[in-house]
Amino acid sequence: MSGAKAIDFNVTLPLNGQFEVIVVGGGPAGCAAATAAAREGAKTLLIEASGCLGGAGTSALVPAWCPFSDKTQILYRGLAEKVFAETKRGMLHVKEPALDWVPIDVERLKRVYDDLVLGAGATILFHTVLSAVRTDGRGRVTSVVTSNKAGLQAWSAKVFVDGTGDADLVAWAGGAFHKGDADGKRLQPATHCFTLANVDDYAYRNGPPLHASHADSPIFKILASGQYPLIPDAHCCNSLVGPGTVGFNAGHLFEVDNTDPASVSAALVQGRKMAVQFRDALAEFAPAAFGNAFLVATGAQVGIRETRRIEGDYELTLDDYLARRSFPDEICRNNYFIDVHWGRDGAVKKAGQLEDWSKSNFHYGPGESHGIPYRCLVPKSLANVLVAGRSISCDQRVQGSVRVMPVCLCMGEAAGLAAALAAGSPAPDAHQVDVTRLRRRLKEEGAYLPD
Repeated sequence: MSGAKAIDFNVTLPLNGQFEVIVVGGGPAGCAAATAAAREGAKTLLIEASGCLGGAGTSALVPAWCPFSDKTQILYRGLAEKVFAETKRGMLHVKEPALDWVPIDVERLKRVYDDLVLGAGATILFHTVLSAVRTDGRGRVTSVVTSNKAGLQAWSAKVFVDGTGDADLVAWAGGAFHKGDADGKRLQPATHCFTLANVDDYAYRNGPPLHASHADSPIFKILASGQYPLIPDAHCCNSLVGPGTVGFNAGHLFEVDNTDPASVSAALVQGRKMAVQFRDALAEFAPAAFGNAFLVATGAQVGIRETRRIEGDYELTLDDYLARRSFPDEICRNNYFIDVHWGRDGAVKKAGQLEDWSKSNFHYGPGESHGIPYRCLVPKSLANVLVAGRSISCDQRVQGSVRVMPVCLCMGEAAGLAAALAAGSPAPDAHQVDVTRLRRRLKEEGAYLPD
């Protein structure tokens, strides 16, 4: 598929051309990309649609990091490890050696990202939305158009990094992409995360675990009761994010397409109602911990797992994943399992079903990982654009693994560094970046890239 965003360019827009690298999207991948580009000396602008950086871990309230280790060592290093360590440092209830499923202090993480990006010398524009993309008609993006309180503005750069998560910049530039299955359907469901406060810490830590991997989880009694119809399944990830405060990545919102504003709007409304039902259900079926809890926040954004995936110079496949394949141009390693959330027909509703689901997700053993090639970050039909995050070039199954925050941070650092290298050439071309030099610089900055 391909797409383009039309705009009336008869309207004269002020052109801001003082940047060498522009990153669109301030999630983990975008933050790392902007930081790495600025660190290399490129004048860098980070454009973010919301009022904070961090995406899934902040605006969407995802309550915990996916594992940072391969069960033998930290796998996601460089900027990823710095963000992780600095966020964890301020959480006194988290033990220093903890590496896997570590809870997130949302407000601290926002400040960590602010300091990271600004400390590297990049410029941030909040509440600024990508509205159109201009090209020369030959595969080169010349500028992007944004909208904010200053109206419409055009921004030019030598190289652009798409960190939107939905490959908006690539799609609107006419780049090719895939979406969902072979028919362009069956996207993974979304989740609207939320936070409950005034939870009894002792009862929460010592009562029946809520996760669906435990047969005695109260979630199964909640579903069996039929009293809370907006709770669709047993998905109930949760973490103690602070004193008496539990963050939930729970429930699913089906048939949500983050590229369709009407779809997302309906999901936000339904998600807020679902969060209330979770609070009430837990108060009834786990009263020792949640009897006096109240709903303190729902995500400003819906947690989106999947939309577009670009057609890049290489498509990472399930065969690559199963073979633990290495690549000469790999820019990071990954060992997260194939965490694909299917539709209503695959929803877990009874004890034991999660075990069957887990068997199809191909968990690695200790020390095992696969590489992600630089070529997956480069849109096939565009010259001066790079992509980082969940929309890289891969098949749908592998996207369920590479979409999570630790690996997005690593991909973002590589994309930003590559963008800066490309911007230094007379005719910037992401396809022609010296990968040996890129890998050397990543290693110098602490990346884990075994020879």
